[in-house]
Amino acid sequence: MVTIQETEIKERGLLAVERAKKLGRPILLSEVHEMDMIDPLSFFNIGKDRYLGERFFWKDPKDELVLIGLGISKQIQSDQATDRFFHVENEWEIFLRESLVFNPYTEIGTGPLMFGGFSFDPYKEKTDLWSKYANSLFHLPKYLLSIIKGQAYLTTNIICTPHDDVSLLNKVVDERNNLLESLVKSFSSNTTILLETEEISPKHWKETVEQIVEELNEGPLKKVVLARELRLTFNRVVEAEKVLLNLYEQQHESFIFAFESNGDCFIGASPERLVKKHGTEIFSTCLAGSISRGETEEEDRILGEELLNDQKNLIEHHYVVEMIKEALEESCEKVILPDKPQLMKIRDIQHLYTPVIGKSHQDTSLLLLVERLHPTPALGGLPKREAVEKIREVEELDRGFYAAPLGWVDYRRNGEFAVSIRSGLIQGNEASLFAGCGVVADSDAESEYMETSLKFRPMLRALGGK
Repeated sequence: MVTIQETEIKERGLLAVERAKKLGRPILLSEVHEMDMIDPLSFFNIGKDRYLGERFFWKDPKDELVLIGLGISKQIQSDQATDRFFHVENEWEIFLRESLVFNPYTEIGTGPLMFGGFSFDPYKEKTDLWSKYANSLFHLPKYLLSIIKGQAYLTTNIICTPHDDVSLLNKVVDERNNLLESLVKSFSSNTTILLETEEISPKHWKETVEQIVEELNEGPLKKVVLARELRLTFNRVVEAEKVLLNLYEQQHESFIFAFESNGDCFIGASPERLVKKHGTEIFSTCLAGSISRGETEEEDRILGEELLNDQKNLIEHHYVVEMIKEALEESCEKVILPDKPQLMKIRDIQHLYTPVIGKSHQDTSLLLLVERLHPTPALGGLPKREAVEKIREVEELDRGFYAAPLGWVDYRRNGEFAVSIRSGLIQGNEASLFAGCGVVADSDAESEYMETSLKFRPMLRALGGK
């Protein structure tokens, strides 16, 4: 473990306090240190005692970046529906002004960084299910572990007010030392037993699919994505640490995430990137159309070929490609994408997949791109506004953060958001799982129902079900 010089943070902290007094408002002090390798799951686990409800975890599919946040130095939250992406970004930019950032490293994902997301539809009536999450919610952690291509960095974020003195800095030094020393402790988890699995209104859901199919054949709507919920009850409190470990082992080639708020934990393993910004490079993913994996290599190949030639799925996929291409062309000088989709194979499902790369203008806003892309036709439908209005009208489920943008933005305006599918919400000894499918004019309610059952599998397995 690298030794962190305590005198540095104290000297820098006193500078921040002086600046806070001069400006008459709180100031962020952020410093970054390169560390010896730290196991990311261990870092998340040691936060359980002191920071339960104030943690996040993020890993990209290629293990190029892992982020773990403990504690909350600053929270940006809002339930307003209009201009929500702009307001989050504006509050973040204002907060960063006059901040003191000591970061000698150029790596993206170090230094001040906010993690969080947005609800799927802020105009949908909120239920008790998502009462712990604001429609827009982001955390700047006290301690951020960034593992970038195998190298670890620790960012410490401190809010210094005009009334603070060296005692605040002494407290931070002690807290950080205790945190790093506790990494040697082993984490033990209790075995949870799944007692009950309840499908929420399956008959009504199928009837809604049939109703939508009729409307698609008569009106301007081309596609509507309908989601449903599976509610699980366990014999004891579900430990997010154990679920995260299972996802890490079972769905490693996905975006693995956990985001705690007020005791609840939104957790999942999504195969789908919404958008990534790295300087002026923009990356997005078109993911729509799915089929199961085969039990043998030959069966898997045949199923994959069937998907690549299935007109219903190809049309669905084309809708997504066209929408993402059009959205990126508004902000990019150049957009590059292949002529036809390929297969993305994950443990339970294979998808039609088209990667998209763009070259953006220097001042392009990541959250503006998120706003333009959400929801893609794979999660909302087409036309976008009408499909979301139809979902709001007919869907029983309060989606909350399910199928919505979740990710991070750093102080250099870089970041990445995934579409938070293959996910669940842990609440004490219960959990809700979510899954959806695209309903088009020739959809069959029973087939769509079976597709959602397939999409429940990754989270159900991670929680100890089958």
